[in-house]
Amino acid sequence: MSEAIKVESGSFQGEVLDSALPVMVDFWAPWCGPCKLLTPTIEELARDYAGKAKVVKVNVDDNQDLATKYGIRGIPTVMVFKGGLPVASLVGMRPKADLAQALDAAM
Repeated sequence: MSEAIKVESGSFQGEVLDSALPVMVDFWAPWCGPCKLLTPTIEELARDYAGKAKVVKVNVDDNQDLATKYGIRGIPTVMVFKGGLPVASLVGMRPKADLAQALDAAM
C-alpha cells in the first residue's frame, strides 16, 4: 500500500526532478480547507499509481522557495512532472478523474 510522499526543498530534486517515473506534486498547506478535502483523493491516486508514478506532497508554508519557483499562486495546486519538467498544472479542487487524466497523459 502506497501513500503520498512528503517532499521538502532538500529532497525535491531527487524525488521529483530526477525521478524516472512521472510525479504528481500536491502543493498544499495545513490551514487550507480545500487542500484537506483533496487529501483523500491524492492518497487514492498514490495507491492507484504505485509502481507506475509517484505522488508527493509539498507544504508551501514550509517550502516557500518551491512555491515561488513553480509559480504557485493558489492552493491546492497539483502539478505533474515528467523528465524533471512540469507538464500539467491543475489549480483548485478537481475531481479524481481530472487528476488521473493529467497523470495518465504523462505516462
